[in-house]
Amino acid sequence: MQTLVQTLLASRRGPKLAGTGELAGGGDGTVLQCCPNGARPADAYPAVPVTPHRLARDARAVSALGVFSVHVHPRDRDGRESLDLDTVGAVTSAIREMAPRTEIGVTTARWVEPDPVARTEMIRQWGRLPAHARPDLASVNVHERGWQRVCAALDAVGIGVELGVWTSGDAVQLRKAGLPRGTARVLAEVTVTDPGIAVAEAVRILNALGPMPAPILLHGEEAGAWPVLEYAKRIDLDTRIGFEDTLECPGRLRRAVSNEELVRHALTR
Repeated sequence: MQTLVQTLLASRRGPKLAGTGELAGGGDGTVLQCCPNGARPADAYPAVPVTPHRLARDARAVSALGVFSVHVHPRDRDGRESLDLDTVGAVTSAIREMAPRTEIGVTTARWVEPDPVARTEMIRQWGRLPAHARPDLASVNVHERGWQRVCAALDAVGIGVELGVWTSGDAVQLRKAGLPRGTARVLAEVTVTDPGIAVAEAVRILNALGPMPAPILLHGEEAGAWPVLEYAKRIDLDTRIGFEDTLECPGRLRRAVSNEELVRHALTR
């Protein structure tokens, strides 16, 4: 089993940032990405950033640590997740202004807009955004209906794709379908939160994926976030950390005071 996982590592290096020649943090040529908010409700924890200014502030803070990739969930004025042109543009431009070297990714998750046709049309509208307000990447979950149509819409407006793979079944589906044009990386997302078995689930997903012609970013969530991050670093894969994945410091002794603190811990694991 471990031998197959190791075959994934031969070309597993993070993508260079457009126009900079730099890697997006993490050390040893791998990417460490920060995911500062995710789908957590606005009132889940005061330190979770929701507004464009707070997301930009956190992006600037982690960029000072050498982490130049963020994945954010834009919110409208009422704190609801949104794929609306103006909402996505406001968040992206705010981050771009405060962290100009940072790669900016956003979500296209089904729960934000359940109708795949409407979701695709909203994404097509992102092509109207000026360059400074247009995201570099957007995540697309392979298990969601219409995912290939969403990928095509992103590619049509010049936005790269991060493919979300949550299970070994998703991995098999992706292998059969092939990577769509514009794929920047594959997000192997371990949704098993039990810290005792999260790494085993990560291995199952990686084995099901097999060798991929794009970098793999491996991460966990909640109590499984830190064990999976540490495993990803051990096997030289890209990974991520932030309040989307966990509110807690390693060891679950207390909640982190900021995304910056989570990233500091990740850089030293």
